Amino acid sequence: MLTLLLYVLIVGLVAAVLFLLAGAVFGRSEELGPLPEGTTATVLPVDGISGADVRSLRFQQVVRGYKAGEVDWALARLAARIDELQGQLTQAKAAQAPATTPPQPQPPVGPDPR
Repeated sequence: MLTLLLYVLIVGLVAAVLFLLAGAVFGRSEELGPLPEGTTATVLPVDGISGADVRSLRFQQVVRGYKAGEVDWALARLAARIDELQGQLTQAKAAQAPATTPPQPQPPVGPDPR
């Protein structure tokens, strides 16, 4: 019985030493704490989003794919920017339209031929 107890203690001591040694060599594999709610590590510039910014987007992968919150945030920002650019384009076209359309012929002013 004493031999079995010594065996268990020695195996436990060897396991503890190996665990501490592996922890010292490889680190404790601590991950950073979770980001606060509503924030993301995904980065887009505040103004002037370009195609290069979109191409450089990287989303944090989780067990079942990407974090849906980060993808939704990036897509909402891009959609807002696209809407803004389309509005600017519409305004620019509207401003150019009166200048480029030919003048409409005016009806003759004079006595009524009846």
